[in-house]
Amino acid sequence: MSQRTLGPFTVSAIGLGAMPVSMNGNGIPSHDDAVATVRAALDAGVTFVDTADIYAPSWDQMGHNERIVGDALAGWDGDRSSIVVATKGGITRTEEKDFGRNGSLEYLRSAVQKSLKNLQVDVIDLYQYHRPDRWMVYGEVMQNLKTLQDEGLVRTLGISNASVEEIQIAQEVLGEGNLTSVQNEFSPRHPGSYGELTYCVEHGIAFLPWSPLGGIGGAGSIGERFAAFAEIGADHGVSPQQVVLAWELSLGETVIPIPGASRSASITDSAKARDLVLSTDELARCSAAVGIEV
Repeated sequence: MSQRTLGPFTVSAIGLGAMPVSMNGNGIPSHDDAVATVRAALDAGVTFVDTADIYAPSWDQMGHNERIVGDALAGWDGDRSSIVVATKGGITRTEEKDFGRNGSLEYLRSAVQKSLKNLQVDVIDLYQYHRPDRWMVYGEVMQNLKTLQDEGLVRTLGISNASVEEIQIAQEVLGEGNLTSVQNEFSPRHPGSYGELTYCVEHGIAFLPWSPLGGIGGAGSIGERFAAFAEIGADHGVSPQQVVLAWELSLGETVIPIPGASRSASITDSAKARDLVLSTDELARCSAAVGIEV
């Protein structure tokens, strides 16, 4: 698989978004099937896996997705050292209020310690601040993340669901070159983060599109909603989803899509986008279909 740079790491150009095996509208797979899906990604050459502590069927199962990833890697017969795992923290879940926010140092340190146990690792490769806590100054939260890095709990730091202004604040607080990644929603269906994508490409920051195929319920119909992807896919004998991912890869050398999958077949197909070469005309058709001027 073609590779890309993620901070100090070299990873596959297509990663795996592990969330759907713990949260999706169609029901989650069994633990064994979920583990099999993660391993199918690894066997297909995917070396970057993204998870989060809140990815769970319910508030009282926090860490569900991380434990699946941890079990998948622990029993995998490949080279574990070649796999980079990212997780996220900063969103809370309780019976009283599902999906709150907490960017305090005390909470984030506790969340990281739980993630380490769930993932069965001594240090987290990439730890990402999941969503802004609007009760806190963003720069203070970035300093909290830096403290966790200084304590040796995490190797690298990223942010998620961030604006260009928040990216710039993170750069200033963490120091030049120390913001490894930005993970925002981006797809033909949701192209709103194109400005953040281009900013990251210009500044050498990895941009990780989440739901790069349109999210749960959107990936299967992407060829119907955006005919260009289906037409180009038919010309190449591949799925529209592969065309979407190949197009996203073309938007910048630091773009690393992380398509989700709840079945092995889905991520196996997505991983093949690494080998799909589109012409300049085909890429222009894709961009025009989405309404983006490249």
